[in-house]
Amino acid sequence: MNILVLGSGGREHAFTHKLLESKKIDKLYVAPGNAGTNEIATNIAINPTDFEAVKKVVLEHNINMVVVGPEAPLVEGVHDFFLSDDELKSIPVIGPKKDGALLEGSKDFSKQFMEKHNIPTAQYQSFTSETLEEGYAFLETLNPPFVLKADGLAAGKGVLILDDIQEAKAELKEMLTNQKFGAASATVVIEEFLKGIELSVFVLTDGKSYKVLPSAKDYKRIGEGDTGLNTGGMGAISPVPFADNDFLTKVEDRVIKPTIDGLQKDGIDYRGFIFIGLMNVAGDPFVIEYNVRMGDPETEVVLPRIESDLLELFEGVATQTLSDKSFSVTDKTATTVMLVSGGYPEAYEKGKEITGLEEVEGSLVFHAGTKNEDSKVVTNGGRVIAVTSFGETIEEALKTSYNNIDKISFEKINYRKDIGFDLVK
Repeated sequence: MNILVLGSGGREHAFTHKLLESKKIDKLYVAPGNAGTNEIATNIAINPTDFEAVKKVVLEHNINMVVVGPEAPLVEGVHDFFLSDDELKSIPVIGPKKDGALLEGSKDFSKQFMEKHNIPTAQYQSFTSETLEEGYAFLETLNPPFVLKADGLAAGKGVLILDDIQEAKAELKEMLTNQKFGAASATVVIEEFLKGIELSVFVLTDGKSYKVLPSAKDYKRIGEGDTGLNTGGMGAISPVPFADNDFLTKVEDRVIKPTIDGLQKDGIDYRGFIFIGLMNVAGDPFVIEYNVRMGDPETEVVLPRIESDLLELFEGVATQTLSDKSFSVTDKTATTVMLVSGGYPEAYEKGKEITGLEEVEGSLVFHAGTKNEDSKVVTNGGRVIAVTSFGETIEEALKTSYNNIDKISFEKINYRKDIGFDLVK
């Protein structure tokens, strides 16, 4: 089979690496890809949301399946585009159609979905510029901290958690009337703050059955001890030690099954990944958010732990025979540490040469923000490289990652030295 992976980050490099383990792969293309995918597959320089360009690539290279990495093409309807085109409609797309992608594309839609199908989540209300005063009044009913979420996609930056009610009111006004996050914050969801420990659970579904993938925990803050600004993710660990069988049974019974059943009841034919962001509140799972694709950097620890043929699983999704596919996961722990550009998540420079990658031993190196330039690998983003390692314990896996990080260098390199700090006793 010829496969096209859409996207350019660490998640897409991890997909590419995993898919290449399948004996069914003939040729693998990544659009637009990065320096890492370029080493093992063929990069094609197109924008994943330019659907006509995607169509051209699919037809020129006799693509048999499209795997969508990021959320934007899904929310904008790439799957629907394929189904509405006579030349493309027989080619499976791994990722939901536009109606299913609303689970991530609209916070308001996802909260209504959870409420409708009795899925545990924080209490909330949604507001627009016309109901700003009502938003102020709702804030008065809550205890701090206050959680404000832009309804639409805001590149991971649309969530504010504030301790001061006056600041919360000011930010609500900024979002609704001054378009702080553009059209994404035309509607804002205000919800109660859930106190607990965050984790993510990933599900692959064909719309009827599902496989529960390994749990993971990522670290969003730039600074050690979870301080400083939010980022796209500075590292991740899988499995999550506190997500034992008892907790995961609760997740399956209270969240996963009602989610899959709810999609069916609502007539949404959902085929792809569901990323469920959870809060463990005193042993009970509450849904913070849905995403309609795999997370990054969680993918870099979840996929390497899967022992099954990923392409076979994807074929099961496409043909709704996922329940017939074998699925197994290693017991080993996987950890990943993200190397980022100096200054990230604020202003940073690109084009810094990366050295030492060939010296890495015993770890998987997933490129995120990299590109090839004058026969060198250079930085091309805020998050640059993810270094993933296995171990019997979190400490053992992290030791391997950090030992290998010492061999990698680029100007103003930065990374957290305490990934997993809250999970290691």
